[in-house]
Amino acid sequence: MKTTKGGEFLIKEIKSEDIFVSEEFNEEQKMMKDAVIEFIDREVWPHRERFEKKDYAFTEEVMRKAGEMGFLGVSIPEEYGGIGMGFVSTMLVTDYISSATGSLATAFGAHTGIGTMPIYLYGTEAQKQKYLPFLTSGEKFGAYCLTEPGAGSDANSGKTTAQLTADGKHYKINGQKMWISNAGFAEIFIVFGRIENDKNITAFILEFDKNNPNGVALGEEENKLGITSSSTRQVFFTDTLIPVENILSERGKGFNIALNSLNVGRIKLGSACTDASRRIITESVKYGNERFQFKVPISSFGAIQKKYAEMCAKTFALDAGSYRAAKDIENTIATHLENGKSHEEAELTAFSEFAIECAILKVFGSEVSQFVSDEGIQIFGGMGFSKDTPMESAWRDARITRIYEGTNEINRLLTVGMLLKKAMKGEIDLMTPAMEVGNSLMGIPSFETPDFSVLFSEEKEMIARLKKSFLMISGKAVQKYGMDLDNHQQLILAAAEVMIEIYMAESAILKAEKVVKLTSEKEAEVQIALAKLNLYNAIDKINNFGKEAILYFSEGDEQRVMLMGLKRFTKYVNNPNPIALRNVIAEKLIAENKYCF
Repeated sequence: MKTTKGGEFLIKEIKSEDIFVSEEFNEEQKMMKDAVIEFIDREVWPHRERFEKKDYAFTEEVMRKAGEMGFLGVSIPEEYGGIGMGFVSTMLVTDYISSATGSLATAFGAHTGIGTMPIYLYGTEAQKQKYLPFLTSGEKFGAYCLTEPGAGSDANSGKTTAQLTADGKHYKINGQKMWISNAGFAEIFIVFGRIENDKNITAFILEFDKNNPNGVALGEEENKLGITSSSTRQVFFTDTLIPVENILSERGKGFNIALNSLNVGRIKLGSACTDASRRIITESVKYGNERFQFKVPISSFGAIQKKYAEMCAKTFALDAGSYRAAKDIENTIATHLENGKSHEEAELTAFSEFAIECAILKVFGSEVSQFVSDEGIQIFGGMGFSKDTPMESAWRDARITRIYEGTNEINRLLTVGMLLKKAMKGEIDLMTPAMEVGNSLMGIPSFETPDFSVLFSEEKEMIARLKKSFLMISGKAVQKYGMDLDNHQQLILAAAEVMIEIYMAESAILKAEKVVKLTSEKEAEVQIALAKLNLYNAIDKINNFGKEAILYFSEGDEQRVMLMGLKRFTKYVNNPNPIALRNVIAEKLIAENKYCF
């Protein structure tokens, strides 16, 4: 299977045979999926009220059971106590284990991601042998101590200090960390501090024993809007001693560890929003089929059916993008392994390569979960506002996803920033196609009516044109502002919106096309409608943000030419019928009484 480089989707035509879809799970993955769903339906979904009552002990109990099931070590090699499955399987488990409550999703994500992966990816062999078996089994849990009162998005500005003791055997840690997930029950902390006047922070592994606190003090549990049974505390260090052999990687490499850990965390967060959205849709359609008004179920009303369809279209696209990127990362890891890199080096390189896609999925996934949960409340009406139904807690839990793993604003800025850095390093030739698009604006457009009789032929042509719109906008922005582009954040945000919508719309189209090939056009009728509806919405959004960008950095004749170009790039030959598409989706959803795509 072919893979592109990270970010290269903007300048290449991607074919459906080059992507992976969840319908292609192998037997082992299907068994894992069924096991996770059964676990959630047995251990979590019936006990939702316990998570809403700040039952932190119950969260810990469920996490230990997840460890016994093997869910905490899916990607960790067997020699360290894990299962050793690939990254697609890691995403699969994250997807389905996160569906019932954000409290468990956060505890799971913090432990398996930023609490465990830094040791696996950066630890010495001795560190991995010592700590990973405890972490993968759930015997001990991990936490990640990076954020400080004055160091959030600017992680490298932390004030926590690490001073070598006189005997040279320990580092003495002093400082304060906040918003530390799992702090209340974790025993292995990844702690970041600055040694002397180093430019960059250093990471350490701290073993925490409540009976021998070693200068570690925990604040009270934070009183949060959502994820109420996810343990979140401040952690204070006063002359806390960490053995010198517990430095993670090398002195001054902590900032790199933090950045690369976030790449993994971001894409897994996108995945964590997927089954949560599927479950909300299922609960909403069940309610709509059971709730009668004016002697008919409310699911029969067009206003409700529109909500169902839009919720499904976004969730379908999220599923498509998540597993597309996961397989690209898995394939890239395999290529690096074949070329002689260690598994740790291969993973680090692959996650760095696809950092753009990781950020895209974090933004899109978190906003899908917020949209779907909000619409779920609306469908439930007054009952949706009640704590007696799952909708209001789902909405509150979804809200944090737009903040942690880097705010969505930061991630939007990163998508464009990372792409331009790749272009400047020569890793992606962005400017040549951008110049070609710019020159083509001055030519006479073709007025021939193309043959779009083949399924998705027009949609693929639209995707290609949308990529041209991004190249037109980004090329002109770089040409005009150069290295000063960072000072024009609203312009970057507009460009990021265009990029995100292109990746997700293309993912949905390619997934639907692949499902057609795996089944038939008739059997995949609803997937086709989902992909077409998602593209229709994406084009509308791209048109708006593209116009905003053009109006900002151009004027006069140049502005008129670019606006005409944007109109050309976002114009269908054969307009889809969005209401008819929504009706196809809603009809199937209501008949199945669940999300079934």
